[in-house]
Amino acid sequence: METYFEELPIAITISDRDGNILDMNQRSADVNSHGEKIIGRNLYDCHPPRAAEILRSLYAEERKNVYTIEKNGIKKLIYQVPWYDHGNFAGLMELSMEIPQEMPHYIRQPKQE
Repeated sequence: METYFEELPIAITISDRDGNILDMNQRSADVNSHGEKIIGRNLYDCHPPRAAEILRSLYAEERKNVYTIEKNGIKKLIYQVPWYDHGNFAGLMELSMEIPQEMPHYIRQPKQE
């Protein structure tokens, strides 16, 4: 993984079109596999059946999945999104980041010309 991804306070995991983990930054390894980078393993083997079924549908439909979780009092945004290589579906990328329990929400209006 590019070194600048190692410095981000975000867990990043990249998988191929078959669900094999291609790359992950250290934060992802710390969160998802007790510090061990599990590059080459399959995502389906790393998730319980319900989560694996959701992943299968994301791959089949090439769609994103966005949700929040809370564990040990820490709330996170999970953003799973397809990525493409020269226009061809190449797999999924997952970003996981800590977010505040409560956070402001702003509605921005387009600038009037």
